[in-house]
Amino acid sequence: MTATVSKPLVGRGFDRLDGRAKVTGSAHYTAEIPIPDLAHAVIVGARVGSGAVRSIDTRAARAAGAIAVFTHANLPRVAALPSAWPSGFGGPAPGQTFFPMQDTTIHYFGQPVAVVVADTFEAAKYAAELIEVDYDAAPAVVRLDDGRDRIYQPEKVFCGMVPARQSRGDFAAAAAAAAHSVDVTYHFAANHHNPIECSATAAFWEGDTVTVYDATQGVTATQATIAAYLGISVAHVRVVANYVGGGFGGKAMMWPHVTLAPTIARELGRPVKVVLNREQMFYGTGLREEQEQRVVLACDGDGVCTGLLHHKLSVTSQFDDWAEVSLEVAGKAYGIPHWDGQYRLIRGNTMTPTFMRGPGEASGMVALECALDELADEIGSDPVELRLRNHAAIDPESGHPWTSDGYADCVRVAAERFGWSAEHRRAGPRRDGNWLLGWGMGSAGYPVYLPGQPQRAHARLLADGMLVVRAATQDFGTGVATAMAQVAGDAMGLPFHRVRVEIGDTRYPNIVAAVGSMGAGMISAAVHTACSDLRAQLISVAVGDPGSPLHGRAPAEIEGIEGVLRIRSDPAIADDYAAVLSRNHLTDLETIGTWQPPAQDIPYGKITFGAQFAEVAVDPDLGLVRVRRMVGAFAPGRVLNAKLARSQVLGGMNWGLSQALMEATLCDPRDGRWANSSLLEYLLPVHADAPEVDIRFVEMQDEIVNPLGVKGLGELGMIGAAAAILSAVRHATGRPIREIPLRIEHLLAE
Repeated sequence: MTATVSKPLVGRGFDRLDGRAKVTGSAHYTAEIPIPDLAHAVIVGARVGSGAVRSIDTRAARAAGAIAVFTHANLPRVAALPSAWPSGFGGPAPGQTFFPMQDTTIHYFGQPVAVVVADTFEAAKYAAELIEVDYDAAPAVVRLDDGRDRIYQPEKVFCGMVPARQSRGDFAAAAAAAAHSVDVTYHFAANHHNPIECSATAAFWEGDTVTVYDATQGVTATQATIAAYLGISVAHVRVVANYVGGGFGGKAMMWPHVTLAPTIARELGRPVKVVLNREQMFYGTGLREEQEQRVVLACDGDGVCTGLLHHKLSVTSQFDDWAEVSLEVAGKAYGIPHWDGQYRLIRGNTMTPTFMRGPGEASGMVALECALDELADEIGSDPVELRLRNHAAIDPESGHPWTSDGYADCVRVAAERFGWSAEHRRAGPRRDGNWLLGWGMGSAGYPVYLPGQPQRAHARLLADGMLVVRAATQDFGTGVATAMAQVAGDAMGLPFHRVRVEIGDTRYPNIVAAVGSMGAGMISAAVHTACSDLRAQLISVAVGDPGSPLHGRAPAEIEGIEGVLRIRSDPAIADDYAAVLSRNHLTDLETIGTWQPPAQDIPYGKITFGAQFAEVAVDPDLGLVRVRRMVGAFAPGRVLNAKLARSQVLGGMNWGLSQALMEATLCDPRDGRWANSSLLEYLLPVHADAPEVDIRFVEMQDEIVNPLGVKGLGELGMIGAAAAILSAVRHATGRPIREIPLRIEHLLAE
């Protein structure tokens, strides 16, 4: 048998397995899945931001063809209100500890007050418009400025997982002894999720078991949430997510519509589908909260930072102490010995805020990085040199080393690609006609989260040598199935085209929701473990088979390459996978591999680092900003697929542009509604806004986080991007940046 030299699959830029289905339209998303006898449900949202329902008139809706109308008066009560998110990122994930239509109280504008069901979507939509609701309205608190007289500090935030007060050292003493300091406050507008696919759920019952199709970032989280709300075993809930048109955190939590579909389907005895429209996405899937962050930086005469105060104020809901964790990486990225971090909240008439790409760090690192720029100007230092001087060589909180670092390499690589020059930046902006050109940089950092429970995958080798890999995960745009095939092929010793991946179904082995950039690391680890175990099983069969050339050989001598088992030192001694199965009358071999994540308290700091640079052009007469080019370098451990990784980071960097210059949800204080709840008025970048982007990866060996050393990239590309852009605008104009997103009026001459 001819010896084969195989190039590893992991790291190569294979095209997405689902690409053809998506671009040809053959991919069925949740709202498109054909289900016989399907009824359509449309949610009616409250038109006041605070108060109570006085009465609901459903007569006109019923006369117009509604087969059922559910309100607080007749909707079945939920069995329990599970916590917003349990530790370990597993189990139910209801988004908020409140479920609508259990009583008459209105907590926020758009809160579901009725659900209208009809045989067609058009009939349900029309009937829903005929529902008449009478309210006892009360003043709504939605903005920070509406509730500054009711600020409070909880014990913990972020679903009870993060202390609201954190500190190390003595910040007050460090500030008093500082040679230089800056004290700045940044305001961030509220933001809302706008994935291309609006959230949708469909459900049907067969006896006491319900099947749910959901646009979700976690089929197992959907399963656990529905089971908790309905008071049934997870064994009686099957969740399927064939394709998901973007999630970004908004589909990580299970919002009320997800449970309403199976609840109403059980009541009616027929399948029911609920699809949110674009406006309802602003009222039904959480948000990134409006927030204010004060940053005080103190340093000595050599520009070594000695103290950091970072306090955050934000709006939460009436029922949950939620704040995205903006202070975590910001408090550790630099080796600052004295630190004071605090979260404070205002209870408002909004949904509970939720994860949004780069949750916490996308705002916290903007505030810190902009303050560092101001400190650099204060002491006459190059912003790049100031960051390198202060980068934390170890975790300043614990004193432990990082699982892997790479920050300094990222800065140097990105700065070189960008053409950064300290002298050039110090000289001020250049001109290009009437445009002022500015340069800026921002550091990227995101925690490496580890799941709190084992992750599993199923691997099955068929008689023809084809490998089938299954796991209860889902692809919401990341290309996870493609990366799984690469990992499986390498672990099993098969070419890419001989691996089939099946995901998106809770009937497959458990994987927790892919949030916090955990997906690539935990899924690849489970698949690698399963396929490595299966290869060992196949080798065991071969060495025990008298008919195999490998009979009696030590398993450690044998490797699997391109579907062939062979002696590593003598590749001519080999046996084909299919032949091994055939001789032993096996139709298949299979195993479930289980990866046990490291303990949460391992003695290592866990952050993925990167660096971003941007050049902007500013028209000082019109207040226009155009991002001309961006460069980013990132150290995510091992890259599973170069093409997918670049795509992830490219999307994140453009979202950083959107954060810096466009995205803001504005509130009408009269009733608490979001005034720009549409894609016409909620600004997002289009192709004409997208700059030239140069992306580089600095791969670092990481033997701690998981078997393949994968740290995740989903959030990292966004973090640092907005800071680099705002830094560049400040360089071009000399104007301080205090509000995000930046608006034209901030730049017009006074």
